[in-house]
Formats: sequence, C-alpha cells, structure tokens
Amino acid sequence: MKPEDLEQLLNTPMPFGKHQGTMIADLPANYLHWFAREGFPKGHIGQLLQLMHEIDHNGLHGLLAPLRRS
Repeated sequence: MKPEDLEQLLNTPMPFGKHQGTMIADLPANYLHWFAREGFPKGHIGQLLQLMHEIDHNGLHGLLAPLRRS
C-alpha cells in the first residue's frame, strides 16, 4: 500500500455493478465482503477494493478521516 492509495479510495468511483458511481471508500461492507468471498477484480480497481475491504474488516476507517477533512 502506498499513501496515495488511501486518497484514491476517497476519489475513485466504483466503475461498475450495483454501486456504480459510489466512491470506493463509501461502499457498503457487505459489498466488500462479497468481493472477498467471490474474488476481487483484476487490476487497480481490484487492489483498491481489496485495500478497502482490509480497512473495513479491521476497523481502520480512522485512516481515512484526516483525508476526508482536507
């Protein structure tokens, strides 16, 4: 993980699916868990979804709070 990845979670919209247009940082936990069970997409979006799942699963939403304020 690179520091800019956290910022990308806040600024990258989900490009497809049920939550298309929602910023990755704002995706519901159950959607992230579904990807964890079924498999993350390949490429950069998949990496961001996996990172967001880890943040959500481990209760680390506080990492994003300072970036939301700026």
